[in-house]
Amino acid sequence: MSTNPEHDPEAQAPGQDSPDAGAPGETELAAVQAQLQDAREAQLRALAEMENVRKRAQRDVEAAHRFAVERFAADMVEVRDTLELGLAAAGAAPEAAKFVEGSQATLRMIDKAFERAGLAVVDPVGQSFNPDFHEAIMTQPTADQPVGSVLAVVQKGFTLNGRLLRPARVVIARGPDPAN
Repeated sequence: MSTNPEHDPEAQAPGQDSPDAGAPGETELAAVQAQLQDAREAQLRALAEMENVRKRAQRDVEAAHRFAVERFAADMVEVRDTLELGLAAAGAAPEAAKFVEGSQATLRMIDKAFERAGLAVVDPVGQSFNPDFHEAIMTQPTADQPVGSVLAVVQKGFTLNGRLLRPARVVIARGPDPAN
């Protein structure tokens, strides 16, 4: 008597005449298992895609919240520029002292509001030129500063939550001109 149930005729399941008789059922079972595996893989792909869409939508919403004020911020930057120009034009004239004092207080309030909104000033005097945040409008020969450094800021730049809103317009140092 055999101890292996596959070769033991008494150990076969009822209704099964011989090992060859189950071959069509095994083929169907293999086909169903393959379909099941395909369905599981399709389900996993669909779940992964849904998760990707959810994450992408969440990033888009976060970006929309962070940068929703971008157009308004750009307009307010122009207002701040004008206020600074007015202060510079008033200078130290004694008759403009009250105007200057009020304008300086307004400028401080604007700067605090900018800070709360995530707006930061880009004022790179003395730093190396960075084309990601600065716009060179001219170069100037100098022996006092390293070549490629920012000598002067013509117009300050601004970032909104780390993203460039307006580049700083700058004058860049270049090597001294050779004697003619």
